[in-house]
Amino acid sequence: MRGNNPKRARTNSDVQRVISHIIEFEIKDPRVSSLVSVVKCDVTNDLKECKCYISVLGDEEAGKSTLDGLNSAKGFVRKRLAESLNMRYTPEITFVHDRSIEYGVMMSKKIDDIMKGESDGE
Repeated sequence: MRGNNPKRARTNSDVQRVISHIIEFEIKDPRVSSLVSVVKCDVTNDLKECKCYISVLGDEEAGKSTLDGLNSAKGFVRKRLAESLNMRYTPEITFVHDRSIEYGVMMSKKIDDIMKGESDGE
């Protein structure tokens, strides 16, 4: 598989920027948390599909309800994406809850706890 070419990287970046704006300013669904961010968008080479990784600050229930709200607004998001970007095809969007930030915070806390335990033992 070939690496990420500049045109595809630019497309991913543009789609991420537009979807972030749509989620932040245009979606009025109360299920969608105001503390949601689009971490990454990955558009396939044929521009038919897009995986949109989102991160939600809050508990598991907030993440689940935000994902439900975004999935119900897929058509609206896709329509607004088509209006904003001049692309050959408008991709079908799949929202994926990205837990990498939560995982990083948890690992950082564990490292801090270990370092604190070592400094107490000296």
